[in-house]
Amino acid sequence: MQNPIREIAAAILIDTNGRLLRQRRDDKPDILQPGRVGMFGGHREGDESFIDCVVREVAEEISCRVPAERFQHLLSLDGPDPDGSSEGCVKGELFIAYDIPTEELTITEGELLVVDPDDFSKLRSELTPLTAIALDAFREKDQLQ
Repeated sequence: MQNPIREIAAAILIDTNGRLLRQRRDDKPDILQPGRVGMFGGHREGDESFIDCVVREVAEEISCRVPAERFQHLLSLDGPDPDGSSEGCVKGELFIAYDIPTEELTITEGELLVVDPDDFSKLRSELTPLTAIALDAFREKDQLQ
């Protein structure tokens, strides 16, 4: 039997004041990593591209359409799923989008957390494993620029 593969796209969102926008996931048994702090995004549908997936998912979850050209590629995923079961795999793309207007958002899934970058380490133990990986990649990229 082949291992299940989750195909996803998600984004680190940064508001107009440079704060990180995170999602406290709903605490429901059918949700992966319930109650933990994650990124906005989700599963790819049909044959949509990963960028089309992140645009759709972010729009669905924050009620604000962020155009594809505003997303910067951060990281590709293709291997063991850090958020899923030990047998599962994940394939996907992670992005960054800046200048998100926090005051215009309506969150439709989970709860919005607005966090100053200097305070983010306080939430480290609450992050989904995939979100921790993405934030580490973001910090490394940010330091290189």
